[in-house]
Amino acid sequence: MFRHILLPTDGSELSAAALQKGVQLAKALGARVTGLCVIQDVHYVGCEAGIGQEFQKQAEVAVKKEVEESLFAIEKAAREAGVPCETEGVKRFQVFEAIIETADKKGCDLIIMASHGRKGVGALLLGSETQKVLTHSKIPVLVYR
Repeated sequence: MFRHILLPTDGSELSAAALQKGVQLAKALGARVTGLCVIQDVHYVGCEAGIGQEFQKQAEVAVKKEVEESLFAIEKAAREAGVPCETEGVKRFQVFEAIIETADKKGCDLIIMASHGRKGVGALLLGSETQKVLTHSKIPVLVYR
């Protein structure tokens, strides 16, 4: 059945629950997992001068810390379950494309992800990354709700 599962995370509570279930499924199937955290590469055209380099550096450090924590959570869950695991953090403008490309590059045969991550206006403006993965992925996607 499934031998290599991709577990993308955005650090949200629902995403954390999905990765726990993904690790449990991997254990039951004797599969391995790859944890993925995508940093959205956002460009603020015309705003760079107003934002300031110091603020940009602080924001990058904060995002890097959040990514490391999210990936560590996947590593920890996999280690505790005895499931082989690797993790990766990537920076892309289109999050769904990074998820699909990573699944393809790593040879994953299943993607497990939360039904949604962002809430409120952010979700409305950005759209659902899960929906985009479902629409464009050529491999199965299991959506955790």
